[in-house]
Amino acid sequence: MSANKDLTNWQHSHLFNEGNPLAEKKTKLAVLLTFITMIAEIIGGYAFNSMALLADGWHMSSHTLALGLSVLAYVFARKYAHDNRFAFGTWKIEVLGGFTSAILLALIAVLMFSHSIERLVNPAEIHYDQAIIIAFIGLLVNLACAWLLKDDHHHHHGSHDHAHGHHHDMNLRAAYIHVITDAATSVLAIIALISGKFWGAAWLDPVMGIVGAILVSVWAYGLIRDSGKILLDAEMDTPVVQEIKEVIEQSPIKAKISDLHVWRVGKEKYACIVGLVTSENISPDYFRNLLSIHEELVHITIEINKYET
Repeated sequence: MSANKDLTNWQHSHLFNEGNPLAEKKTKLAVLLTFITMIAEIIGGYAFNSMALLADGWHMSSHTLALGLSVLAYVFARKYAHDNRFAFGTWKIEVLGGFTSAILLALIAVLMFSHSIERLVNPAEIHYDQAIIIAFIGLLVNLACAWLLKDDHHHHHGSHDHAHGHHHDMNLRAAYIHVITDAATSVLAIIALISGKFWGAAWLDPVMGIVGAILVSVWAYGLIRDSGKILLDAEMDTPVVQEIKEVIEQSPIKAKISDLHVWRVGKEKYACIVGLVTSENISPDYFRNLLSIHEELVHITIEINKYET
């Protein structure tokens, strides 16, 4: 390398995530709608003795908090995008927001389950007409929020497209799952209330609360698993790892991989460290250029270890 080479030519940005301003705006609106409906359902649940409606209201209350966390995750990721303390950018702030939301979902499920069991043991008179109206309003709001937060997943990977769910906006996905679980519990509440009103099946109200708790638990587990995998850099089973190995194996310059680390730094973007052993006098740039055909690899570090034949 020339001694007078301008060092700035070798510098590069660690801003690997372009952000999602539209998702942030939609999530803010969803927070407002969810908060208003939450107040109505909680008041209505207590006033009309509906456990299904009350469970949906409390469920929605923690979703309001979770959606608020999603908004904060977007704000902080954007605010600190150029902060040098973050070695690979701030995208994982959004993933952390999704993980936190998933924990809240799990706590919601426990709360719903315990309250439903209590109401099953100690039933109370339900004012069905009023409770059904509020439950329908809650469902409409949930569906509106779900439409707002639905990620169309129009991501472009160039010639190497990997259509995996974890490539989506994890923070937006968490917010979306929250409102979808709200919609599901609203449907269960409506079924329970209508059954109780017309067929006297009052026991369905707390039972649907239990079913809703189980459903929420399943969704919480999936979100914890996917976001936790990213936060813990458990990415060595992703397709791009095999692609890296294939590029090295098919190279005209014979080399063996002695060390390989791959981790996520953006929604569809990865960084990698590749340690190679070869007998050839070759620059790391040779292998870096070979790997650069995979557009999802945005930060490539090559280490060459030479041995004598």
